[in-house]
Amino acid sequence: MTRFQSIVTILAVVSGTILTRFLPFILFPEGKTPPKYISYLGTVLPYAVIGFLVVYSLKDAVFSQFHGIPELLSILLIFLLHKWRKNTLLSIGAGTAFYMYLVQTWFR
Repeated sequence: MTRFQSIVTILAVVSGTILTRFLPFILFPEGKTPPKYISYLGTVLPYAVIGFLVVYSLKDAVFSQFHGIPELLSILLIFLLHKWRKNTLLSIGAGTAFYMYLVQTWFR
């Protein structure tokens, strides 16, 4: 990649980042109430994204013999931790660490 291409690429990434960060504040200022469908999407999309992440993470799991057990145990741990502590970061971090422990020690 030439120096000019690198500069254009960096400028494109910076412009895209700035646009996506500031556009919501420009379209919906603090004193203005956002439209109902935007509020609706704000309440529904986080759950939809989590659902997509679960499906995406399990799409290549093979559920035969011992395969799939680390994934299911990790999901169970994430669910129980989130119900108990209601801390998303703790749930996801502990579930990821538990999964990595299982696949590197118990399910080689």
